[in-house]
Amino acid sequence: MKTLRFTVLALALALGTSLQAQTADEILDNYFENIGGRENLKAVTGMKMTAKVNQQGMEIPLEIYQLSDGRQMTVIKFQGKEIKQGVFDGETLWSTNFMTMKAEKSDAEATANFKLNTNDFPDSFLDYKDKGYTVEYVGEESVEGTPAYKIKLVKEPLTIDGETKEDVAFYYFDTENYVPIAMESEIHMGPMKGQMSWVTFSDYQEVDGLYFPFSMSQGVKNGGSQPITMETIELNPEVDAAAFAFPEEVAETKE
Repeated sequence: MKTLRFTVLALALALGTSLQAQTADEILDNYFENIGGRENLKAVTGMKMTAKVNQQGMEIPLEIYQLSDGRQMTVIKFQGKEIKQGVFDGETLWSTNFMTMKAEKSDAEATANFKLNTNDFPDSFLDYKDKGYTVEYVGEESVEGTPAYKIKLVKEPLTIDGETKEDVAFYYFDTENYVPIAMESEIHMGPMKGQMSWVTFSDYQEVDGLYFPFSMSQGVKNGGSQPITMETIELNPEVDAAAFAFPEEVAETKE
C-alpha cells in the first residue's frame, strides 16, 4: 500500500509539472497570436524607436535601435548634444561618459553578459527553447488591480564578479489580452544591486501588423519609476553600420 501511495504521488507530481509547462506554453501561444503572430515577429530584422523619458519633470528625447544581428544603441538628445549609451556593434560594448563626454568601452564581463541578452530580439519568449531558456507558469497575481498570469523565464546564466549567476525574470500577462503588463528581475550591478527592477507595459498599438507597448515605466519594485513614452516604432529600418562603431575605430577607418 505504501509503495502504491508513493507511486500515485510521483505520478501526480509528474502530471502536475507537465500541465504547468503546458499552461505556460498556452499563455505564450495566445500572446503571440494576439500581437500579430510568431512568423510575422520572426520577419522583423530591426527596430527603431523614438521615445521620451520623463526625468524629474523634464522630457528627454531618445532614439533606440535594436537589430536582429545583435547590434543595439540608445541615443539621448539633450541640450543640443547626442549622447550614446549601450552601444553594441556585435563585439564591442561602449557608452559615452556623461562627465567627460568621451566614449568608454565596457569590461569583458559586462560585454559578455550584454551579448547573451541580444538573443532576446525581437522577443525573449520567441523560440525560447532553441535559446536554451525555460519557462514556468507560477500562478495568478494581481498587478495594480489587474489579474495576471505570472510566468518565470530562466535564461542563460550571467557572470557577475567572476561568479555564475542565474538570470531570472518574472513576466505578468494580462489574463484578458494575454500581453505582458509588468516584468521584474533582480538587479545584479550598480548602487541598486540586489533589489528588484520593475518594468510596466501598456498602451499596445499596432505597427505593420504587430502590436507593441507604447507606454512603459522602469524603476525599482515598490519604489520610484521613470515613465517612457514611445512616439514612433519603425520596423526594419535602414541604419548606418558606422553609427555603432567605437569612435576610435571610426577614426582609424577614415584615415
